[in-house]
Amino acid sequence: MKSIRIVLMASITLFSCNTHKPTTESNNANSKLITDYFNAFNQHNWTKMAAMYTDTADFKDPSLGTEIVKQTRQQTIDKYSELSKLFPDIHDSITAIYPSDDQHIVVEFISTGTAQDFSKFKLPISTIFTIENGFITKDFTYYDNK
Repeated sequence: MKSIRIVLMASITLFSCNTHKPTTESNNANSKLITDYFNAFNQHNWTKMAAMYTDTADFKDPSLGTEIVKQTRQQTIDKYSELSKLFPDIHDSITAIYPSDDQHIVVEFISTGTAQDFSKFKLPISTIFTIENGFITKDFTYYDNK
C-alpha cells in the first residue's frame, strides 16, 4: 500500500511539473498577433504579414516538401506574392483559435480562392504557430495536398 502511495505521489508531482497553462496576457498577445496576421493575409499585405515572423523562421508546409525549411521574410513575401498571382482572390477564414501555452497557438481555417481559369478551391488547413518575443518563429502548416 505504501509503494502505491509513493508511485501515485510521484505521478502527481511529475504531472504537475509538466503541466504549464498559458497566461492570459500571453494568450491575448498571441491571439492578437495571429488575428493581425490573417488580416494582413486577407489584405494581401505580404510585407506586413512577413514582418510578423523573425528574420528567418522555420516552416513545415506540404508546398515546401516534407522537411522543416528555413525561410527569410523576403522569401515569405515572394512565396505569397506568387500565390496571389495564381489566386488573386485568395482568402483565409479562421474557424477556431486554440492557445496552447505561452509560445504556441493552433489555428484552424478555410482557405478559398479562384484561379485565372475560374476554377475554385476550398481547403481546410491547420497551422501550429510558435511565437517568441512577439514574433512567429515556427509555422507548421497541415492540409491534404492530394
